[in-house]
Amino acid sequence: MLRLFALTVAGALMSSAASAEIRIAHVYGKTGPFEAYAAQSHIGLQLGLEYATGGTMEIDGEKIVVIEKDTQLKPDIGRAQLEEAFGDDDAHIAVGPVSSGVALAMLPVAEEYERVLIVEPAVADSITGANWNPYIFRTGRNSSQDAIANAVALGGEGVTIATLAQDYAFGRDGVAAFKEALEATGASIAHEEYVPTDTTDFTAAAERIFTKMGEVEGEKKLFVIWAGGGNPMGKINAMEPERFGIEIATGGNILAALKAYKELPGMEGATYYYYEIPQNPVNEWLVKTHFERFDSPPDFFTAGGMASGLAIVEAIKKAGGAEDTEALIEAMKGMAWETPKGTMQFRAEDHQAMQTMYHFRTEIQDGKDYGVPVLVREIGMDEMNIPIRNQ
Repeated sequence: MLRLFALTVAGALMSSAASAEIRIAHVYGKTGPFEAYAAQSHIGLQLGLEYATGGTMEIDGEKIVVIEKDTQLKPDIGRAQLEEAFGDDDAHIAVGPVSSGVALAMLPVAEEYERVLIVEPAVADSITGANWNPYIFRTGRNSSQDAIANAVALGGEGVTIATLAQDYAFGRDGVAAFKEALEATGASIAHEEYVPTDTTDFTAAAERIFTKMGEVEGEKKLFVIWAGGGNPMGKINAMEPERFGIEIATGGNILAALKAYKELPGMEGATYYYYEIPQNPVNEWLVKTHFERFDSPPDFFTAGGMASGLAIVEAIKKAGGAEDTEALIEAMKGMAWETPKGTMQFRAEDHQAMQTMYHFRTEIQDGKDYGVPVLVREIGMDEMNIPIRNQ
């Protein structure tokens, strides 16, 4: 009897110890075409957790454990990995993925298991729109935020724009949101071009754009929406769009992709993040720490990953722990927190993070092998009427 009691106590202690940790699953595309994005996102997540916990990686004495899962950028694998994270690993919260297509497959899993999924950095509007459910929060920007910020930067009376985008959720949602946002600026869309994600020859697409835009009068721009490798800007620029009076424009991107921007000094657009733009204590720490540890600046998706880590810690503190999902949801609705981009706030209606964006102009600077996105002005969250699309 005494032995049975001892075993019972030991079992209870083991169970208590097992529960005295906060399990966060990072379900993201570690391998595949967006591997660079994924690596940045994971580093950022870890740095966010570190900063928010003062380096302890604990919240109220409970250790944070990060579980990594690789979606391989495949929707069916992403879904299965999230099921495994919630079902087998008993993760309290999940973060990810990189791809919008994978994210759309993962959303129902969060609802099925009644656990919070923080989407970072997948962008498609439908994630916090038509396919949303109450367990979904997004720290990353959505297509509408990209689109409206770029419309503010590029639009105007008499401006005519053609678009070139990848033929999947990210590209099509991005163009749809951009068109909608342009209406308020007086600009118009003359042509939309969609190509497969693995396209390397843009000759035919560019020629269709040039033909459509060639006879248009006034200011003309080609707005490129692209993710991953094979960015077409350099190749299209080599085809001399200026012959038709067309300027190339695009949004921000990772540092490696900004190398193509060096060929386009003076190009304007809007970006989510560039490490020299935001001026706040969180970003100062991020930049300093990243240079110290990696001998390089934090990149586009590092900031996003950090924002997700910071949001997790803030939410768990507000909710009084990670075990009660409903308490977490209530804590996160309308929650504001500090990030490398300054203050973000989850909108209560669709859990999309409202955030500042940045109008930039490309500049060539000594010592940098890419076109530097220099700040023209901040576009505050109150300047962007981001549609609520989950109703």
